Amino acid sequence: MSIRKPLRLLNLARKSLLTDEALTISTLEHLPIELFPPLFMEAFCGRHRKTLKALVQAWPFVRLPLGGLMQMPHLLTLQAVLDGLDVLLTQKDRPRKCKLHVLDLRNSGQDFWRMWSGSSVHVSSSSSMVPMAEDGSRIEKPLAPFEVFTELHLKERTMNEFLTYLLKWVEERDPFIHLCCKKLKIVSFPMDNIMNVLSMVQLDCIQELHVNCTWHLSTLAMIAPLLGQMSNVQKLFVSHIHLPDPEEWDEQHIVKITSQFLRLHHLQDLHLESPFYLGGCLDQMLRCLMKPLDNLSITHCLLRDSDLTHLSQSPNISQLKSLNLTGVTMTYTSPELLPALLEKVSATLQELYLEQSGIRDSHLEAILPALSHCFQLTSFSLRGNLLSMPIMEKMLRHTSELPSLSRELYPVLQESFSSQGILQPGRLAQCRTELLEILKDLGRPRTIWICFTPCPHCGDNTFYHPEPIIYGGNIPA
Repeated sequence: MSIRKPLRLLNLARKSLLTDEALTISTLEHLPIELFPPLFMEAFCGRHRKTLKALVQAWPFVRLPLGGLMQMPHLLTLQAVLDGLDVLLTQKDRPRKCKLHVLDLRNSGQDFWRMWSGSSVHVSSSSSMVPMAEDGSRIEKPLAPFEVFTELHLKERTMNEFLTYLLKWVEERDPFIHLCCKKLKIVSFPMDNIMNVLSMVQLDCIQELHVNCTWHLSTLAMIAPLLGQMSNVQKLFVSHIHLPDPEEWDEQHIVKITSQFLRLHHLQDLHLESPFYLGGCLDQMLRCLMKPLDNLSITHCLLRDSDLTHLSQSPNISQLKSLNLTGVTMTYTSPELLPALLEKVSATLQELYLEQSGIRDSHLEAILPALSHCFQLTSFSLRGNLLSMPIMEKMLRHTSELPSLSRELYPVLQESFSSQGILQPGRLAQCRTELLEILKDLGRPRTIWICFTPCPHCGDNTFYHPEPIIYGGNIPA
């Protein structure tokens, strides 16, 4: 006979409470704090809207991490919670037990629910999840605006019901509600809607901003002042901004955009994809950076000699951990510029990506001395370039003493192709054998990948990624 494991007392208590919703609501003021999270979860799963509304009004924690319970945004649940907040906002005196000041709609807080439901021994270290002691001095002061945290991904032509309802609720309760968004993504969203959303968001709360829109440069310049108000942005991603026609070019657009960097005192990561508008005037942006960057990515554009000169001389790139120049077309008329740039960042650089950058043997040979000084380097990629076996051997020897280098991606070598640019599997196999012999000769355990994307001959985006070439250090010569 099977013996069923008895339910824990806590489980029995919360299930019993929800059998009589009216009774549960009437006893919340006297309910032990430990019962609130598991009871909330039961009410959430069972869609007991009246109980959810009442629980919000008596919530004994600073933060309610509602997003941690929702795999998908659920409008009815949101409405019940916001109805409960409405009662709190209109009350002159809050219930004695209620400490709620933050509604968190982000996909976080799972540790909080696991801890209080008893399904995990992990305890959240966040003090905002712990009941606050009564503080008489605090009660006398006016309450700060209630904070609602969410992540915004504006990617549809029209906003979904969940976001539409939330924004309307926030707008109608301004200034008593602060809508805080640490991560904001804008992808092909109507400009009127963007301006409407940003007018309700606390811009200085934003720490990570992604703009992936096919805007004209004038449009980016128009909203640039809003970027300047995002004073706490740490990561900035901007891509697919279209250049205007030559007759519509206005340098003031560049000035409006780059001048906003003067206000971004916390910027650490800057990622610019296809920033053709900066060609020849990269120095304007570099002059406006307020602190050294950790990561810089400028991809799929043309950089002139003057741009590389300003980049290598900028004090704000001297501490870079990651440099990505993938798809950057360089003029290479001054062969010393790229080596000077690498020398500037060699002390701190951990990741270097020079993919599809038109690098040939002579260019790689010029940067080898600087590259061999990048002792912190862990990841290095030259995919999509056209190199020969002799320069590849030189490169492997120059980098053999880099102690942290563990991820190396190189192009299929020239010797692997026919004179018509067609990949020859037999030649590729021979090149791989020669590279393995070079690794054995160097005697250091090492793994390298030989691949191309796209093909440096025809531009085909076929991704060719064979098995890595591995020398483990214990293979007999």
